Amino acid sequence: MYLARLDNDVIFKKAFSDKVVLTQFIKDILGIDIKIKKIETDKRFRPKIAWINFAYDIFTESKDKRVIVEVQRVNYDYNFDRFLHYHTMAIAELQRSAKDYEVKQTVYTIVVITAPDVIKDRQGKAVEHDELILDFNPRTREGEVFNFCKHRLIFLNPNFKNKNTPASYVDWFDLVLQSINHPEEPAINLKKRAIKKAATLIEEDNLTPEERHAAKIAAATEKTLSLFELKGKRYGRIEGQKENSLEIAQAMKTKGFDVEIISELTGLETETIRQIKIG
Repeated sequence: MYLARLDNDVIFKKAFSDKVVLTQFIKDILGIDIKIKKIETDKRFRPKIAWINFAYDIFTESKDKRVIVEVQRVNYDYNFDRFLHYHTMAIAELQRSAKDYEVKQTVYTIVVITAPDVIKDRQGKAVEHDELILDFNPRTREGEVFNFCKHRLIFLNPNFKNKNTPASYVDWFDLVLQSINHPEEPAINLKKRAIKKAATLIEEDNLTPEERHAAKIAAATEKTLSLFELKGKRYGRIEGQKENSLEIAQAMKTKGFDVEIISELTGLETETIRQIKIG
């Protein structure tokens, strides 16, 4: 068995868009049994919500439409604030699209971090934890929590698996890490049906020529995107310097990046990007 890497966008989606795999992953991470209605990849809300223009790697909802689960893989420095915005916008979309919105409807966003880099908070403190959880329940100054809703944002980082990592997480963490670090002889739990199914799906011998090509393109694209992201931060894109956003957008458009991806990274409207001339 020789595995393709799960830090690759194409490979990750192939593994986790399988119904058996995703159902078990959700149960192991969230502790819920979900009867999946359908699974979508590269899910975008149309029309987009406010200024959010974002595609979820994996998007699914339960057959009774009470639960939505989004799974996102990141391999370079996506900050916490960005995913907080995406998560809250998904909650807003749930309310907008539901005929009878109730508190019982729940959105879970799971972010799987595959990058080996250590993330730091605003004060520069290293975040070396296997899991970070954000829920939306209010609490008093004394720490008493009131359970009003179940919406939850979860960051998983297999790189920091430790003795306290929940047993139900371990097999998934091993699958991710072994596919990256030891793909030729992965030490994974093939006795678990969902793990075996995921591993089989991403075996090199089971990839089509089209999937191999797409995976190579995805790897090159992600590396370039990370460089543009770094450049954008250095130039102060987040502070709203439109000139630098336009410069980055022009460079990305020249390299053939999709307009939607450029919009996501720079914050520029798609129409503005289409009007940028290259040559």
